[in-house]
Amino acid sequence: MKNVVMIQLGKEEILLKIAENEAQEEILECLKKKIPELKNLYKEAKTPIFVTGKVLKSKEMEEVRDIIKKEIDVEIKFDSPKVLGLHGIKKTFSEEIDSSETKFHRGSIRSGNKVEYEGSLVVLGDVNAGAEVIAADNVVVLGILRGLAHAGAKGNRKAIIAAAQIEAPQIRIANVVKEMEKEDNSQRKTYAYMEGENIVIE
Repeated sequence: MKNVVMIQLGKEEILLKIAENEAQEEILECLKKKIPELKNLYKEAKTPIFVTGKVLKSKEMEEVRDIIKKEIDVEIKFDSPKVLGLHGIKKTFSEEIDSSETKFHRGSIRSGNKVEYEGSLVVLGDVNAGAEVIAADNVVVLGILRGLAHAGAKGNRKAIIAAAQIEAPQIRIANVVKEMEKEDNSQRKTYAYMEGENIVIE
């Protein structure tokens, strides 16, 4: 049987890691079988449970909560954001993004508009100043990037930002923000990625 749900002991919480590409039915079935293992971790203290991994919808979170609460009276937190963005979820594991799902947006994105996607986002045009593009994985702009771009919005530091030319005043990868200096815009920049704790633009 596939290990759809994994249990790990953290410092201040018990981590319940859900495989990202599994159907909800498989997740619930596996969780029910893991309940005895989960109960064995509780003697007296009620350590909170932190559910991470797959981003769950509200209904799916409630189904997971109900199964656990039926057997264990404990606080349950979910690592699932209501919206993407800088204050999105704090992934507790590294994730490969080489083969992430990709959305293609036809045409340029005008000022005041925002496009978000749970995988990688490819814009077939420019991202104008005042526009936003936010992706859980990579952001690729075939035109000029003048607006705000946020790659790895769910915390993935392996995400990249690429464009025909990066002229944005600010870019973000995971929870790291880089303000573009004037000298950055004096030379053509087309690629941004994380190196250590910093964003490198080339």
